[in-house]
Amino acid sequence: MHAALTRLNTPTWQAVGGILLSVVGGFLLWLPFQTQTALDHWAVELRAGGEPAHAIIYDRITKRRGGTTMYFRYDFGGRTYEQEVPCVEVCRSYGDEVRIWVNRSDPTDFVTDFDQLSGHRGRLQGGLGAAGFMILLLGVLLTLSRVPWRRWFPRRSRPRRRVRPATGGAFTGRSKHKRRAGR
Repeated sequence: MHAALTRLNTPTWQAVGGILLSVVGGFLLWLPFQTQTALDHWAVELRAGGEPAHAIIYDRITKRRGGTTMYFRYDFGGRTYEQEVPCVEVCRSYGDEVRIWVNRSDPTDFVTDFDQLSGHRGRLQGGLGAAGFMILLLGVLLTLSRVPWRRWFPRRSRPRRRVRPATGGAFTGRSKHKRRAGR
C-alpha cells in the first residue's frame, strides 16, 4: 500500500489531482447559476399556467443576520394554505394583499406578482457554489504549483561583467572590507 501511495506522490499525479479538483469545483460553482436559471424559467411557466389567487401577508420576520421573510396566507381549492417567501428584491408590509399564481398539482408552490417563488429555494446550491469556488481555487493553485515553469521558461542568464585587473596596487581581490594598499 505504501509503494502505491509513493508512486502517486509525484508532481504529475499531484497536477492531475489539482485538475480534478478544478473540475469538481467548477461544477459546484456552476450549480447555483443553473439552479437560478431553472427557477426563473419555472416562475415564468407557473405564471403562465398557474391558477390565479390572492394572498395576504399575515406576518413578516426579520432575523438577526438581516434576512427578512414574509408569511403568506391564501385559499385554494377550498383549503387555506400558509407559505413563506423570502424578501429578495421586494418586501411587502404586514396586511398587504398580493396576487399569486398557484401550481394546480402542488398548492404550496406559487409565484408572486413580483416574480418571487414560494419557499427558500436555492440556498443549498448557493452554499455548494461557495464551496465550489474555494475548491476550484485550491485546484488551480495546486495545478499551477506543479507545472515545471523553469524547465519550460528558463531564466536568462545575465552576461558576466569582466573584471579588469587592477594596476599598481597590492590588493586585487574583492572584499567586503577595504584594505589599505600601502601599509
